[in-house]
Amino acid sequence: MKRFIEYMLPPAKSPTAEITDALFYFINVASLIFIISITAAIIWFAWKYRRKSDDEVTPVISHNSKLEITWSVIPLILVMIVFAWGFQGYVNLRTVPSDAYEVRVVGKSWLWEFHYDNGNVSINELHVPVNRPVKLIMSSDDVIHSFYVPDYRVKRDVLPNRYSSLWFEANETGESVVFCTEYCGRAHSNMLATVIVHEQEEFETWLASAGAANDDMDPVERGEQLTNQYACVTCHSVDGSEILGPSFQGLFGSERTLASGETVTADENYIRESILEPNAKLVEGYDPVMPAFAGSLNDRQVDAIIEYIKTIE
Repeated sequence: MKRFIEYMLPPAKSPTAEITDALFYFINVASLIFIISITAAIIWFAWKYRRKSDDEVTPVISHNSKLEITWSVIPLILVMIVFAWGFQGYVNLRTVPSDAYEVRVVGKSWLWEFHYDNGNVSINELHVPVNRPVKLIMSSDDVIHSFYVPDYRVKRDVLPNRYSSLWFEANETGESVVFCTEYCGRAHSNMLATVIVHEQEEFETWLASAGAANDDMDPVERGEQLTNQYACVTCHSVDGSEILGPSFQGLFGSERTLASGETVTADENYIRESILEPNAKLVEGYDPVMPAFAGSLNDRQVDAIIEYIKTIE
């Protein structure tokens, strides 16, 4: 039975997931009972009232008030149970506990940014403490995205120009996958993130040191790490092939023709501006789909990315 349950749904790692799962199984079991009962009744009636000979005539049956009331009232009761059960879960998921830890979430094509109360920012990794409610205040920088964590049974659309929110509480340490479940472009399926759940003390240690752990790395290595972390390679290849944006290969020092017809040299200033405000000087032939990283990357991180791009020839 346990294996069957695990096959149906991913592990439930949040207390609120229990209500969702219980309702899910109730609906499925009730539906299964109805399917078997109705199918058996159809087969039995088809056999009982089959035409046996030309002389036999099927009796005329007008109606049965008790039976008609029964098959109307039972579904009504079941629907009301499902409604009350589902509404209880809905209210629970919309009522955020007062002690919830808040994290600001920004969705952009095609990554997730997580902003913490001390100013730190993580990309595609949401770090949270165990056994403490976490409230996500979410918005999008471009198109509609949707934040979905199957292990916590939480999902909410992330919209441009407005905020949406959800909350969950992880009851065990470990990792869970975040999906974007609203189609948002060619790299939609790559828009994944990870929820990393720490013990409270471990979380506080991570929060205090986040963003500084790799500052002592070689700039080129750090730049390569950042281009993978920020999903730059989703749109920019390193081998000269065209994806959604210009390839990094041979980019530095080359002449670029802009959509305006102007020609510029891809030096440090150009690359920096293209990272922070990518639509300021849009290259001819490319769509303005790259999100701005102003406020997401600090100067040292931008410098490291530039140093890495310089090495790709």
